Amino acid sequence: HFWWGSVFLVNIPLMLVSLPIGRMLLPESRGERDGPWDVLGALMAAAGLFGVVLGVKRLGGGEPPLSLLTVMPLLVGAALLYLFVRRQSRRTHPLVDLRMFRRPAFSTSVGCIILAMLALVGLELIAAQYLQLVLGLSPLRTGLRLLPLTAAAMAAGLAGARMLRGLGPRRMVVSGFCLTAAAVVLLTAMGGQDNTPLLLSGFVLLGFGLETTLFGAYESMLSEAPADRAGGAAAIGETSYQLGAGIGIALLGSVMNRAYAPALTSVPGVPASDAAAAGHSLGEAYEIAGRLGGSAGEALRQAARDSFVHGLHVTLLVSAGLLLLGAVMALRLPRTMNCPPESGVVDGEAADRVVGVTELPEPVAAALSEPLVSSVSKGVASTVTELPPPREPGKPRAIA
Repeated sequence: HFWWGSVFLVNIPLMLVSLPIGRMLLPESRGERDGPWDVLGALMAAAGLFGVVLGVKRLGGGEPPLSLLTVMPLLVGAALLYLFVRRQSRRTHPLVDLRMFRRPAFSTSVGCIILAMLALVGLELIAAQYLQLVLGLSPLRTGLRLLPLTAAAMAAGLAGARMLRGLGPRRMVVSGFCLTAAAVVLLTAMGGQDNTPLLLSGFVLLGFGLETTLFGAYESMLSEAPADRAGGAAAIGETSYQLGAGIGIALLGSVMNRAYAPALTSVPGVPASDAAAAGHSLGEAYEIAGRLGGSAGEALRQAARDSFVHGLHVTLLVSAGLLLLGAVMALRLPRTMNCPPESGVVDGEAADRVVGVTELPEPVAAALSEPLVSSVSKGVASTVTELPPPREPGKPRAIA
């Protein structure tokens, strides 16, 4: 009923309402402003990530690997990211203080966030197509089917602080990854027919597992930074959300295309040009099938539907493998919450010795309890300046 771009424009009135409310309710927080903001560095990072994601997407979409439009974005993007890293390591007031990544728990937490968001956004995109184009649900009913995922994520966010105190970051993140992988494997039982109990169970487990993972990883990452650098660490975390979302759409979408398109090249009665076009997406396949009509159109429609379900299963299995990889990665996290003092960053050896999470900071708890699907909409909001020296061993700081 509306122009397709309306899905983006609908956010404008929501933001117009949210901005004045946020100004009234959110506490003010200002940095030290001890250095200029690195505009060039921010542009280099954004352009570099865009180039890499575009190249990966073109490779997965079946474009020629040696095509100039595929190779150039990859090379230029990688070069810009390399230059960005060098620039940040030499600046007195860097946009991103890369020395935080020397802390095993910090770098591991960032990797876990990226993997979790990769799985979430890529699977959500494909699941929406499955519900509408394979099961034939309306957009409204599709949204209602996905609500259990969001509700479960919100429940995990509300219970996150208690789980973190009881389990510690390592067990919490590993458990979240394993639960999410189990949910993804369960969803491979989806077929061409609607199975509401299966979808409900899978989406609930998926939402709860992913938010459990993100909560534990995010808080573990923040605990590795000193109090006066928490904003910079949070900015890195939020950038990880967006990076994982972008890579997830490119990577899992590419896997889906690779598994979906080949079966459509040999449908009886369908010209090669139409078969190639139908391989771009299931929606386009339906349009071509309607135009062809007759037995050829029906054969193409059924083949595209079956091929999409096959591609969905392959994508789910690849996603499950990535989630299990995340569970193995999370074994590097500390067993108990690492609470650094205000004057420094806890070293890697001290991470397993520090105990006691009594209460999460209110801003952190509020941020982590947000719905999972809204996390990718945030950007880098602050800069990171030079880290103070590490703390003296044996003097952990409790989070107030």
